[in-house]
This record gives sequence, structure tokens and C-alpha cells, in this order.
Amino acid sequence: MNSSRRQFLARTAAGAAVLGGGTFASTSLSVAALKPTRITALTDVTVIDVATGHRDRHQTVLISGDRIIGVGRIPVPRGAVELNLPGKYVIPGLADMHVHSLGDERVSPPLYLANGLTTVREMSGQNPMLYDWRDRIAAGTLLGPRMVVASNIIDGDPTLWDPNLIQVIVVDDADSARAAVRRVKSEGADFVKVYSRLSRESWRAIIDEARKVGLTVHGHGPDQVSSKEVSNAGQRSIEHIHSLGLAVSTREAEVRRMLLEITVPTGDYNSWFRQLHPIEWIAANTYSPSRAADVFGTLRRNLTRVTPTLTMHNVLDQIDYTQLDPSLAKYLSEESIGTYDYVIQNLYAANRTAEEISHQRQMWAWRQRFVRELLAHDVPILAGTDTGTPYSVPGFALHEELAHLVDAGATPRQALYAATVEPAKFLGSETGAVQPRKIADLVVLDADPLTDIRNTRRIHTVVTRGRVIGPAQREQLLSDVEAAVKEPPTTATLAAGGCCGTHRTT
Repeated sequence: MNSSRRQFLARTAAGAAVLGGGTFASTSLSVAALKPTRITALTDVTVIDVATGHRDRHQTVLISGDRIIGVGRIPVPRGAVELNLPGKYVIPGLADMHVHSLGDERVSPPLYLANGLTTVREMSGQNPMLYDWRDRIAAGTLLGPRMVVASNIIDGDPTLWDPNLIQVIVVDDADSARAAVRRVKSEGADFVKVYSRLSRESWRAIIDEARKVGLTVHGHGPDQVSSKEVSNAGQRSIEHIHSLGLAVSTREAEVRRMLLEITVPTGDYNSWFRQLHPIEWIAANTYSPSRAADVFGTLRRNLTRVTPTLTMHNVLDQIDYTQLDPSLAKYLSEESIGTYDYVIQNLYAANRTAEEISHQRQMWAWRQRFVRELLAHDVPILAGTDTGTPYSVPGFALHEELAHLVDAGATPRQALYAATVEPAKFLGSETGAVQPRKIADLVVLDADPLTDIRNTRRIHTVVTRGRVIGPAQREQLLSDVEAAVKEPPTTATLAAGGCCGTHRTT
């Protein structure tokens, strides 16, 4: 890695120790300008019940403060602000359940909202700025989606991370694992993020200590732990398809042993990626329907959520056939785009044979079939993108994920469920439905997403905690981001490539 690129990654990924001498507006569209009115009425809309797929036409949705107070063919109270929206469709606000935000507060938060995302789950809290964003959004002083923020990543010794790029918490026994959990609790984490190279002893200590201090555990399935054990012990989510693919192979013991035998020089992610690929290839070609029924049944019964992150897999499985959408490049800084290109070319694409390239592309088709099997076994799915990995753009990536889920075999309703109802259940939040007493997190669409999932991109209006972002305000959010990414990076900024783009994935 050249020195300038390493310096950029180190500076941005680790985050600034000092966030600067003050705060600045995330956008020219201020929070104060979007203060909820006493009552807002969305009239003549079609309300979609994502849980059932029902469409209720010619409805009125009444909002007071940050809550929905009425839905139906009901009168508009005197003095209410009425938004007459014939032909529009109202769905719950969307959630991206696996993100690593980019840029400063002028970039990711407004991009999320402009795309209808009213909730995001940040999957690494290595930068204190994320906790700052979360708290200011909750307090109403920063415009952005509800944020649930992970701990710093806890990994085994040796970790997969280059310490020159990102500092993770490395633990090598039960005592250090428990201490790590207590530390991230004190730092303000909403949950514990676990990683691939944890030993079974350390991972089980994390599960136990997290329960004692009132935190849940989300993350990778550790290499030394079976997926059934992960689920039965109470880890609440499994991110990506890697570990699950091994769990349903007739050669699981062999491929796990191979995985543990991988050795990688510090920072040589290309070597890691190339050594991992043949192991996944074996697992993919030894898929066992009976083992899958057993493992997936365990996940279903325990309500262990799976976040497939197909958007990430699509890029890394098909490096030679994917690229940044040219129409979205204007929302990323030149530094971010350059880092994405560097990561792809040097950490993933380098040194591969023609056979490896062919196998990788076939792995993408296998992952789609794998998600189809998860759906067939009613495993609860969370829509998550791994935004931060190459070529993903905050907010926009979720719409790609929904399309990938449908291409894999989900119905449009199932895909929407994974981005609305299931996240609300998982987080225990009063969102995920257009119903009285729910939080007023809503998206108004120009076309029916149950007919075509691509219609989630046809956003007219976004409502976040009762604040209405109409078409003009939404365009302003996007314009402000476009301007912000042309400016020099601030001291307080997050990495292009998040905490995933510099190696296998997080």
C-alpha cells in the first residue's frame, strides 16, 4: 500500500481523536426548519401493511409530534397541515441493518434520509463520532436516521485487522474478553460486535458478560464456533453468508479446520481473500439439504437473524463485472472513490487465476440460492448492505439490497419486511408499521413497491420522527451532499471503505 493511501485510511478509518472545536450544520436544511407541526395529515394515500401485503386505498394518515395518531378514512382535524397525495403509497421507514458510514455528518446521515432510511445499524463503533451522531440525532440537533451503534470490533488474537488502519479490541482468553465487554459498555455501545477469529472460550465469555451488563451480541459467526452453537448461545444476528455456508456443508469439520489453518502476514488481505476462496468453494459444492434444515431450523426457533449483505457479496464475488454506478459518483468524494478503486484492485482483484475468477462469479449465483433456502426455511432476514465496502453509496445501497433479495427469490413484500417489520422487531423499536401509536417514520412512494421492488427508489416524501421531508427538501439534502463531497475532508471524518473495505469484510 502506498504511503499516501495508507495515511488516508489510517486517518479516516480510525477517526479523529478530537472532533473539532465545535459543531456544524449537517446540511443547509436545518432540523429546526423541519420541526413537526401540531398535526400533519397525509391524505388520499394507499397505505401498505408490509406484514400482510394488504393495500388500503384512499386513506388519511394523521401525525402529531413524532407519532402516528390515526390511519383510515377519517376526517382531517381543523388546523392540520394537509398534504394531499393521490396516487401515492405509504410504507414504514426503511432500515439498513449493516452499515459503515462514510464521510462526515454532511454525507451519510442526509443520504440515508433522502433514500427513505429512518433507521441504520452501524456495525463498528471504532470512531467516537458515531456515538456523537447517534446522540445528537436522538436529541433532535442533527438531522439523520435513528442510529444503533456497535461496539468497537472484538476479535481474537491474531486479529485480521492491520493495526495501522483500524484499532480493534483483541482478546485471547475469557478474562480479557469479559474486560472488553465492560469497556465497550462504558464507552456507550448499543451492542457488542464480535468477529471471526475469536476463540470459543473468548466468544462464550463475551456472550455471558454481555448478558450480565445488559448488551446483546451481534456479528460474525466465529471460525471456531458452529452456527447452531452461535444461535443456541444467544448471539442475536449472524452477518454475511460466510460462516453459514460452512455450517451446511457435508465437509464442515474439514473446511473449518482449513479455515483455522490460514496464516496471513499483517495487512496482506489479498492473501487472506485468496486462501478463503477455495474453502468457500468446497463448502458451496458440498451443500447438504438435511444439514441446512437442521441449522436453519435452529436459527428460526431461536429468532437468530441473518443479514445476508448481498450488496457486498455481489461486488466481491464479481469484482471484474461490477463498478460504481456513474450516476451516484457525485455523492462520494474523489478520495472515497480512489480508495474504493484501490481496495478492489489491490486487495481483492490482484494475483487471481482465470479459474479463481470463474469460481468467484459462480459463488455469487450460489449465494443467491443460499438466501432462497433461508427464505424457504423461514429464517428471519434483516436487510443490510455492508455500506462502506467498495462501490456502495450510503442510502442508495439499500435499494440495491432489496432488489438483490427479490432476485434471490424473495417476494417484494418479503424484501420490504426485511427492511421494515423485522428490524423493528429485532431492535424493539416502535416503528415498522403505518399504525396509530407507532413512531412516524414513513416513506411516501410514487408507485407500488409490492408490484415492483424497484419502486422503493421512487421516493416522493420522507417522514422521520414526524418531520416531513418533502420533494424540495429531499432534493436539497442531495444537493448539499453533492457540494460537501467536493470540499476538503474535515478533521472528523469516516473512512471510504468503512471498516469493511480494507479486507475480507466486517
